[in-house]
Amino acid sequence: MQRNFDYLVIGSGIAGLSFALKAAAHGRVAIVTKKNRAESNTNYAQGGIAVVASNEDSVEAHVRDTLEAGAGLCRESVVRTIVGEGPAAVQELIDLGMKFSERTVPEERAKTRLRGVKYDLGREGGHSKRRILHSGDITGRQIESALLAAIASHANITVFENHYTIDLITTQKLGYVEENRCLGAYVFDQAHNQIVTFCAKITLMATGGCGRVYLYTTNPTIATGDGVAMAARAGATVANMEFIQFHPTCLYHPEVKSFLISEAVRGEGGVLVDQDGREFMHRYDQQKSLAPRDIVARAIDAEMKRSGAPCMFLDITSKTPAFLKKRFPMIYQTCLEHGIDMSKRPIPVVPAAHYSCGGVSTDVNGRTNIGNLLAVGEVASTGLHGANRLASNSLLEALVIANRAAIFCTSQYFQHPKSRYKIPAWQSGDAHDTDEMVIIHHNWDEIRRLMWDYVGIVRTTKRLQRAKARIINLQREVQEFYWDFKVNTDLLELRNLVTVASLIIDCALLRKESRGLHYTLDHPHRDDRHWLKDTIPGHH
Repeated sequence: MQRNFDYLVIGSGIAGLSFALKAAAHGRVAIVTKKNRAESNTNYAQGGIAVVASNEDSVEAHVRDTLEAGAGLCRESVVRTIVGEGPAAVQELIDLGMKFSERTVPEERAKTRLRGVKYDLGREGGHSKRRILHSGDITGRQIESALLAAIASHANITVFENHYTIDLITTQKLGYVEENRCLGAYVFDQAHNQIVTFCAKITLMATGGCGRVYLYTTNPTIATGDGVAMAARAGATVANMEFIQFHPTCLYHPEVKSFLISEAVRGEGGVLVDQDGREFMHRYDQQKSLAPRDIVARAIDAEMKRSGAPCMFLDITSKTPAFLKKRFPMIYQTCLEHGIDMSKRPIPVVPAAHYSCGGVSTDVNGRTNIGNLLAVGEVASTGLHGANRLASNSLLEALVIANRAAIFCTSQYFQHPKSRYKIPAWQSGDAHDTDEMVIIHHNWDEIRRLMWDYVGIVRTTKRLQRAKARIINLQREVQEFYWDFKVNTDLLELRNLVTVASLIIDCALLRKESRGLHYTLDHPHRDDRHWLKDTIPGHH
């Protein structure tokens, strides 16, 4: 079966939905999403959107904070574009129906610039000003709801749920000798157990991150690096995959696997302490508990290793129960359900894989090195984050770049590929249904554990080399599975996980210094002379 659209959007988070809404005014849009339409990384974002919204703040201050967190690898022109266009993009989101929290106690919050509404601006690590627009601690869910409501009533947008994108279709893969361009994608329709060919003028990847490549992560189960893996297989440039951000504060509890304790808790006065209640962040950074995430994550990791403790603690007992219930309703309730009253005792926390600062290389309009293929959001590497993402800049990036990508695509003329190319249907060949699911699940677990043990917060060359040797064997096994068996979601996710793991390891081995989120004991210092550049596998 072949489906033809003007725009194919892979992913249904803030990036994909924002682009789809703009593009739908100029053509038919298909949104393909591997689960249900609301299941995305955006939906789990607690903190908010960092944007210059206060009279006490400025674009220059936000740019400066972003560049400082990025440890020398941010592209300043990209940072200025995204920060500068942020307020207008956020205002459009508000106009769609997004409701951010408003302030109730005048003396506690800065005045806002956004159409005179007095929003409650939060502060997070690395920010010099209060500039985080939020909706309690469920900001991502509220943004997702507002965008999905706008999508639902649009006649030009069709959402295909439970459709897993297998691979991009490109001219080079089809044997055409010309500039490589994307023609669409092969997609697994899980409900009908069939492969559908989606053909489109423009394909936009908004597939989110790859946190599930690690044993411990704040990411939902969908975050298996699908977009980065697909793009790499298609010949797109992938950069800076060594910069995996570990969120410092994931809830440590045997019954809870991936619950994030928002950085906003520290922004509102939460202090990191050890098992004896003693503060320790002053030994690592002058900003103490409000230091950037890479510093805080390494500090917690170091304290756990030094003391042998299984976790550290985040203490916000200085705030009243009423304040905590209002500001952090989901966190307060979740902790309470697991026997932790955060108003009376500190929350046990550990670092966990959270965000990929690297990804598919794009310009400020989302364009990749493959024609007609764009990437927006966490799947992309625009140059905004550099070696370490400043808290809450990710939703801002997704919003601004999605808007710019839509303007670029709709202002150009693109011929539909079906008029120029013969695109073959998917061929299963001699593949048969697998009876080896236990091996697939074992390989999945092995990848996630070796990444956590050998390619974690603190690295060494020897650990990375061991990881590389194991991943080569796993790649060979997974490739055999892929060709021998008919596709299913577990196999497809495993295939993407092993590809992304290999890219992270390769980039980490290439960078012979410590910078931002990449810290190696063999090269503990920053080397601006040789490494003030992107890490691109195969280009060094």
